[in-house]
Amino acid sequence: MHRQLKIAGWVSLGALAGALTTVSLQTTARGALAPLPLEELQQLAAVFGMIKTDYVEPVDEKKLITDAISGMVSSLDPHSQYFDKKSYKEFREGTSGRFVGVGIEISQEDGLVKIVSPIEGSPAFRAGLKSGDLITKIDDSAVKGLTLSDAVKKMRGEPGTKVNLTIFRKDESRSFPVTITREEIKTQSVKAKVMEPGYAWIRLSQFQERTVDDFARKINEIYKQEPNLKGLVLDLRNDPGGLLDAAVAVSSAFLPADVSVVSTNGQLPESKYVYKASPEYYQRRGAGDALKGLPPALKNVPLVVLVNEGSASASEIVAGALQDHKRATIMGSQTFGKGSVQTVRTLGPDTGLKLTTARYYTPSGKSIQAKGILPDVMVDETEEGNLFAALRTREADLEKHLNSGQGAEVKDAAREKAREEARLKLEEDTKKASVERKVPEFGSDKDFQLIQALNKFKGRPVLISKTMVERKDEKKEN
Repeated sequence: MHRQLKIAGWVSLGALAGALTTVSLQTTARGALAPLPLEELQQLAAVFGMIKTDYVEPVDEKKLITDAISGMVSSLDPHSQYFDKKSYKEFREGTSGRFVGVGIEISQEDGLVKIVSPIEGSPAFRAGLKSGDLITKIDDSAVKGLTLSDAVKKMRGEPGTKVNLTIFRKDESRSFPVTITREEIKTQSVKAKVMEPGYAWIRLSQFQERTVDDFARKINEIYKQEPNLKGLVLDLRNDPGGLLDAAVAVSSAFLPADVSVVSTNGQLPESKYVYKASPEYYQRRGAGDALKGLPPALKNVPLVVLVNEGSASASEIVAGALQDHKRATIMGSQTFGKGSVQTVRTLGPDTGLKLTTARYYTPSGKSIQAKGILPDVMVDETEEGNLFAALRTREADLEKHLNSGQGAEVKDAAREKAREEARLKLEEDTKKASVERKVPEFGSDKDFQLIQALNKFKGRPVLISKTMVERKDEKKEN
């Protein structure tokens, strides 16, 4: 296939709980630069000179230029970004699914770092760390008061170096030290299991380089264990997105050959494109078709896709394609609404630029940008409801977010009211001693939304949402 586009992509996990996510295309650089505004550039040079000579103390020239570039790019939208050496390295690690560390998935509990699960085969796994273990110290630093991001940075490092962790194991009521040697970790973005005879669950936590291969392997394992599958749940909750080719591939696994999966449209000629459910649109150069050995029954197995406010970008592409082609029932809550495409270009040996270059559209032509995917069935996180979902940040809440391109945004009074009620409820609850508000682990037997998905397969009543408020579609101005 002759294309100027090389399919690739990246995911950027920011401070807003996965809010700043991206699905990307790498394009060839434009052949000619646009004419430069001479007068404004002269002003920029004059300001640079004044700061150098007149500022109260000497400033670093390189930092001034870097900050000017960063400010120019960040003023565009929440997803365009200038990468310095450090951030470019972190960005590349996030997209490859590889990093150097101890190999644990973590969350926070009571100000400490909680091990959700050790990654199979990792140094932490070999050291005997378990799900539920609490990390109280990293080397000589107490974990209490550290952000998760700071804790991660302290545990990462160079291959072969050691880190000392102090572990508290609740069920044994004891603390003990563990010394772990860091090594390159390959993250696992796919989990799966047979929930009960005839029904299975497969979860994608991110779309990375290895996701499609792992997805195909897990599907084959499911069918080997349960050849007469009657229902499959594809779990995309809190999946912030990632590689575009992986999203196209996962969609293609369930869709008829050659139907449209997603289209993009922007200023660059090569950004105007339609991606279809065919290997040429997702297969990487030099690699085989990872989906080739999948069971044919996968194309017709009853399918439920679980999404929530944390489902963004590439996961919205998959949900939108399966919804538009009526291949799956989408259940959960309205998704994040990240429907723009970013191009990443190298500026130097270790710096880069991530720039929004297009919007993407579902097969029916709907823009997801600042809207998201509306589930076919709205389902709360728990049986008691989903009282704090209105407080979660979505694309439309981000400063300088791109609009959908399909009409002006209209303030949703009902949503604003719901957010205010949720704020008041949260304030009341935080005054109470030790309020339990944890959502059960995804894929567990207490996962309320997963239970409702299984009910859907079996023809049993599904408990629809009591509390969620739809973010209305944008309306055209008169």
